Amino acid sequence: MAAEGSSSAELEEEFYGAASGWVEARSSCDHLSSLSSDLSHIPPPDSPCSRCHHPAENWVCLSCKDVLCSRFINKHMVGHHQETGHCLALSFSDLSVWCFACEAYLDVQKIWQLRDVYETAHLLKFGQRPPFITIEFEQLNNTQNEGSSPGS
Repeated sequence: MAAEGSSSAELEEEFYGAASGWVEARSSCDHLSSLSSDLSHIPPPDSPCSRCHHPAENWVCLSCKDVLCSRFINKHMVGHHQETGHCLALSFSDLSVWCFACEAYLDVQKIWQLRDVYETAHLLKFGQRPPFITIEFEQLNNTQNEGSSPGS
């Protein structure tokens, strides 16, 4: 725990930082051009690893749609990235998207190019569409309206 006399910023960092296991996903990525052109058709979330056939902790490559196991099983998705350079993958466990090149999770709520594959994976896994944050639209609309004069 933080020492007595710690600043509120230090306490906040301790609460929200690495010790809590919380990670902030990136809202942009320079590698989105490597996405497959058709991510509305992906393998089902219960697909086994295409190399070792392990049934759990699998990821789908968002470039070639190959399904491979995580670094916690046999590291086949990590090897795939190292062999091919394909850097974007979606976890079938929690539907998170990871960029190996950025070494970061990507925010599917804020990156438009990821919404289709996230929605498809969510439908396949849970049988319903995912909730998406709409505040961005409201903020964008308010910003645009503030910049225009009435009647224009």
